[in-house]
Amino acid sequence: MAEIKSERQYEVLLQRIEELLPLVSNETPELDRNLVELDIISDLVEEYEEKYYPVPMPTLSEIIRYEMAERGITQKELAEMLGVSPSRISEYMTGKAEPTLKVARLLRDKLDIDADFLLG
Repeated sequence: MAEIKSERQYEVLLQRIEELLPLVSNETPELDRNLVELDIISDLVEEYEEKYYPVPMPTLSEIIRYEMAERGITQKELAEMLGVSPSRISEYMTGKAEPTLKVARLLRDKLDIDADFLLG
């Protein structure tokens, strides 16, 4: 299959995606030429972005911060939820300490953090 060979091609394809998006919806027939074109171009753009604009995986501390913000809880409240000291939460947040298996399970249960991510 073809691939995007330059930044300029990438930019042109992004523009084309913007043109096609208003022409398709969830009800668009699978063989509609606009939908087919959009699918092909989207795949090409996705491959290019994975190669040249990779998105790094978030750190455990970033995930914990995000989940705390989503739930509106403080480090002190999280410490109480997990049965650890606030200073231990601070160590998790700065990357100075890794959670124990017990705490990792609680993070999974209380903050819905994926266990695979917690265990590496």
